[in-house]
Parts: sequence; C-alpha cells; structure tokens
Amino acid sequence: MAAGPILSTSGSTSGPMGIPADALQRLHQQIGRLNANIESVFQGKSQVVRAVITALVAEGHVLLEDVPGVGKTTLARAIARSLGADFQRIQFTSDLLPTDILGLTLFNKDKGEFEFRPGPIFAHVILADEINRTSPRTQSALLEAMAEKQVSVDDRTYPLPDPFIVLATQNPLEYHGTYPLPESQLDRFLMRLSIGYPSPEIERALLLSRQQAEPVDALQPVLSLAELRRIQSAVDHVYLEGSLVDYLLRVVQATRTSKLLRAGVSTRGALALARAARAQALVNGRSFCLPEDLQALFVSVLAHRISLLGSAEMVGNQRQEAEAVIRDIVATIEPPI
Repeated sequence: MAAGPILSTSGSTSGPMGIPADALQRLHQQIGRLNANIESVFQGKSQVVRAVITALVAEGHVLLEDVPGVGKTTLARAIARSLGADFQRIQFTSDLLPTDILGLTLFNKDKGEFEFRPGPIFAHVILADEINRTSPRTQSALLEAMAEKQVSVDDRTYPLPDPFIVLATQNPLEYHGTYPLPESQLDRFLMRLSIGYPSPEIERALLLSRQQAEPVDALQPVLSLAELRRIQSAVDHVYLEGSLVDYLLRVVQATRTSKLLRAGVSTRGALALARAARAQALVNGRSFCLPEDLQALFVSVLAHRISLLGSAEMVGNQRQEAEAVIRDIVATIEPPI
C-alpha cells in the first residue's frame, strides 16, 4: 500500500499509511466479532480478552501468570474455536522431552525410509500449560518456534502453521519443583498478563451456564485464518508518529539507567512495544497510534523484560515488583500532547 498523508486524530478519511476508511472499518468490525465471541464464554475479563487479541493481531505470544482454575484453558480454546484454528494443549511436566513437543524422525519399515512425525507444536494455537514445571532444556525447545515460527529436527527445518500463537501459563504461587523461565525465553513473550478471579456475579453466571455442557464447545468460527492474516498484515500500515517513538524510547532508556534494575529493556523489547501499540490502535479502530496506546501496554509488554536487583523469591512477588518499577518510571515521563 502506498503511504498517504498524515491523518489528524479527528480525521475520517484513509489512514496516514494508506489504510482506506472502509477497509479500516471492516477490520475493526472483524476484530469486534472475534472479541464478542470470546467474551461470550470468557466473561467478566474484557481487558484480558482485548489484550490477548492485541497480541494475536501483533503476531505475539502471551504468558498468563495466575493461579489454576481461572479460565486460562477456556480462553485459549475460545480463541482457537473463534478462528476455526487447530488447537493443542501441552501439559509441561518435569519429564517432558523436547521431542514430545517438536516431534521426531522415525524409520518407516513399510516405506523403507525415515519420516518426520510432527509434535503438538504444529498447531495454530498452543496452550503451553505450566511451562515452568519442565526443565530448561525442554523450555528452550519452544524458543525457535516462538521466535522464528519454525522448528529444526535432525538438521531439517519445518515451518509452523500460520498464524501461530503460544499462550503459556505458570503458577505464581509455587517455587519448589519449578524452573523459572530464563530471560531469553521471557523476552519471546510479547505480553505477560494476569487474569484474576471473576466477580461474584460473573462466577454465579458461570456456575449456572455450565450445568449441562461446556459453553466453549458450542462456539462457532467468526473469523477465518485468512482474515486474521490480513488483519495482522494491516498492523504494518498503522502510523506511529515520531513524538510517540521518542516517548517510548525515553521509557526504555529510563529502565536502563534505573538504580533498581540490573538490566533494562532491550532493543527487541522496544520493537515489541512499538508493534503492540500499532496493533492496539488497530484493535481500537484507528490507523494511527495515540499516547494511551503505549500507556496501556507499558506494564504488560515491558515488566517481564527487566531484571530486578535483589528481587523477591516468589514468582508472583517478582512480577508485582517489576510492574511497580515500570509504573513508577512511566509516571515520571511526560507523554507527548
């Protein structure tokens, strides 16, 4: 698409990077259908659903850090069913091997040749459940898949389905018997989110709605994979103005000079935040970013990319401390007008 004129925030014509108004409206309607379909079974957590959709549109992965039983599996299944996508749930355990995820090459006696048997990673939507319960070696098996959307087995490379998103979960309360994710693995997640318990009203409605069948099983696709790929491609044409780039970089630079941190946000983290801001603008029906797009994402995109000095032992406390540091940094930096 050819670049067009810069669009003011009150404009209604084509966007600054050439997204026509009618195309923008169509994309926004498609995203709205996806959001409504997921929320029909994952109720009371609109902000979480919107954040995960933003990550999906940005082609990023999500780490869900929360106690068991708050709907992480339901959310992942709802996304897959809403897209008509292949879904795989991988339960991470201490004895899980990389080949249990990626697949392996076996000799086929009937054909007289070796053939590759794909593992569960070959799906559009992956739920990596309790990822911190498995060994670092197995955790690293996800690294290439998440970063490159491919896996390498026996000197051969196999592309993963497109689109491809990993929703990983970890329990923030337990420490013994777990393997904290290394920084290189954490950095592959676009966002880290917490779902939290539902309100009493929503929890009552959930109990009543599940007396006969699981509502997520009745979900029908509302968006095709081809339509999702077009939405993801449109993110490249969302405009991020120079003053917003400077604002983003000031926050990133402040994490690198903070006396509370061992290491700040990397360049990869800055690029991830810029991509997420563009996706958030598109989810909100705009072809240009505003300061609030960045402000809504600073914590979820940056907090897991910093290293604390003398951080707490428990995973949940580490998350809270890191998020507090990011909030304090953002509060000291004036956004552009």
